[in-house]
Amino acid sequence: MTSVRIPRKTPEVRVPRLVGLMAVDARETAEARGVLLAAPDRPDFHLTVVDYVVRQYPLPGSEVPHGAVVTVWFDFGEGEGGGGAGVREPRRGGPPAGGLYRELDEPGDPFAVLR
Repeated sequence: MTSVRIPRKTPEVRVPRLVGLMAVDARETAEARGVLLAAPDRPDFHLTVVDYVVRQYPLPGSEVPHGAVVTVWFDFGEGEGGGGAGVREPRRGGPPAGGLYRELDEPGDPFAVLR
């Protein structure tokens, strides 16, 4: 009699939330949850320590096979943000000084050539 081997299904794990973690913490969290990490914007990812994860795929809570690769990024992509609420120039309230006088033409030749 020939025995038929039934392939065992790899157990599923939930992807942890890695956004906001430092690189070293993201690696430890991923290892504890049974997933691997890849960082296309950091070829030296295994040496990266204090950079923060800003994006990940698959999303947190997704079910993936044990040992699956989760991709993380440390820089925002084109048009994704990266600090829209940073330092801004000082704003002065109210209309500009000068009142209505500023709106009037300066006295001069009434028949000046327009350019």
